[in-house]
This record gives sequence, structure tokens and C-alpha cells, in this order.
Amino acid sequence: MRKLGLIGGLSWVSTATYLEQINRFVQRRATRRTTAPLLIESLDFADAFDLREGADWTRYGDELAKSASRLEQAGATALLICANSMHRTYDQIAAAVDIPVIHSADCIGTKMASDGVTNVALIGRRSVMIENFYRQRLVSHGVDLMAPDMGNVELVDRIISEELMVGKTSRNAERELRTIIAKKAQAGAKAIVLACTELELVVDVDANVLPIYDSARIHCEAAADWILGEG
Repeated sequence: MRKLGLIGGLSWVSTATYLEQINRFVQRRATRRTTAPLLIESLDFADAFDLREGADWTRYGDELAKSASRLEQAGATALLICANSMHRTYDQIAAAVDIPVIHSADCIGTKMASDGVTNVALIGRRSVMIENFYRQRLVSHGVDLMAPDMGNVELVDRIISEELMVGKTSRNAERELRTIIAKKAQAGAKAIVLACTELELVVDVDANVLPIYDSARIHCEAAADWILGEG
């Protein structure tokens, strides 16, 4: 098996999900006692939580690039960033290492293109929903994304940042997400990209009014592919 590096801590809830799901995918394909060979660097999310300006992101991208370099030096043969919003710094990270950095949106885009899915709604952190760094990567795979509903952007971002990222869930958050997804269906969406790992805490990925493309699940499956030499 090939050793994989994870840039984590952004949030710890997301990193825990990655650790669990990668191991589950590996065990299904190997043996039930197999453990995925992983290197994890857990960074302090407090340093990244309030990033707004481009210059701030560039400085933090340098920190993530250093993390990537340390993981490569420690023996990682490929890397994952365990947070969709941190993919904003993907180019800086990829330029800092000589090993592949598996992009979440590429994994999702490839799967959706294979499934022939069009007219898709994207739900995640504010930056993921409205900025180009993630949306354009999906569109490059032929995915037709609906315009973000600005009325929901702040609500979803608040639920993620104030509740889910600290491991808190509520019935109200579950209701809000059900309502948002139902309205997306009424507006013509044929599927949902759940582009925030923590949202699986309040969204039923396997039983919903629309097909859910869960970024973490798809990303982790790609990670298992790499570890087992299939990617």
C-alpha cells in the first residue's frame, strides 16, 4: 500500500471524517483488519477561520505549502487537503511538492461527468459557494452549476462555522438544510454537491429528495484508490 498524507485540522471534525472513511474504504477492498497508511498534520484552524483578503490567503497558503512539504519529506506519496475551502490554496500547495495533490473537485467532477449529471446545486462554505476556485474546477469537468442563492449563503456558512465545525448538531440545522435542498429541487436542480465535509452531520447523504454527491466520501474513495495502487 502507498502512504498518503493528509493536511488536516481545518476542522478537526472534517479530519476525523477523512480518517474514518479512508480506512473504511480500504478495509472493504483489502481485509477488515487492514489499516490505511496515513500521515496526518493537524493544523490550527483558528489561524485560518477569519481569512478574507487575498493577501491573507496567500500567507496562509504558504503555511499549508510548508505542511505539504513536511508530509512529503516524511514519506507521503500523495496528499489530500481535508477541507474544501482550503482548496483555494491548492496551486500553492501543489507547487511546493513533487507528489500528486488529489483535488476534491476533480474527484467529484469526474464522477458526475461519468454519471451524466447536469444542473447541479453546490452547497458548502461561503467561499466555496460563491468564489471561482472550486466552482470553475467542477465546471471544467462539464458540470453545469446553478448560480448560488445568496439568500442561503450566509445561513449555510453560519451553520457550518458556528455549529458543525465544533462538532455541534441541531434539529434546526437539519430542517434548514432539508428546506434548502427541497427548494433547489423545485428550482430545477438534478443533484447536490455537498462541498463541505461537516454537512454530512445534518444532511442524509443516502436518502434525500435529490442525489447527493458528498465531497468527503468521493474524495476519500479516491484516497483509497491511491493507497491501494488503483489511482
